[in-house]
Amino acid sequence: MGLFGKLLKKTEETGKQEKELLEKNTAYAPVEGELIPLEEFPDEVFRSGLLGPGCGIIPAEGLVWAPFHGTVEALPDSRHAVGLRSEDGMELLIHVGVDTVEMNGKGFEAYVQVGDTVEKGERLLSFSLDEIEKAGYNNTVAVIVSNSSDYKSVEVIAKGQVNNQMPIIKAE
Repeated sequence: MGLFGKLLKKTEETGKQEKELLEKNTAYAPVEGELIPLEEFPDEVFRSGLLGPGCGIIPAEGLVWAPFHGTVEALPDSRHAVGLRSEDGMELLIHVGVDTVEMNGKGFEAYVQVGDTVEKGERLLSFSLDEIEKAGYNNTVAVIVSNSSDYKSVEVIAKGQVNNQMPIIKAE
């Protein structure tokens, strides 16, 4: 039996799936859709970079996935946003829509709570694109590195269509 066969057998025996190895200081797309530069984000606070560098994603579906292995640090009652810290220290704010806090949680569901440990690709939130549109809000998702001062540089490394298998932000 080759090395990969032995590893696979060991995984089958323990019943545990091996944790995916990820690039250090990297955030993968938490939402599937069209990535836009922060300068084009439809809200001045995010667009200005006041909350930190990052990007926007125009969502193709109403799901937010963990962008790395880490811990849930913040989750407002309105469930329109989530704050995460990666295992290697990157802090990320994922904010669904513009002014969607005003929806008071209508159309949003959380699958995690503060203190939970998550692995990349784990479902964090769902949101209704229809409910956001009916309420008259923009649904673009902000992905912001909130502790960018801990790094020499933070760079958006993707463009166009993105999904959870694609790294989108890299910090050095």
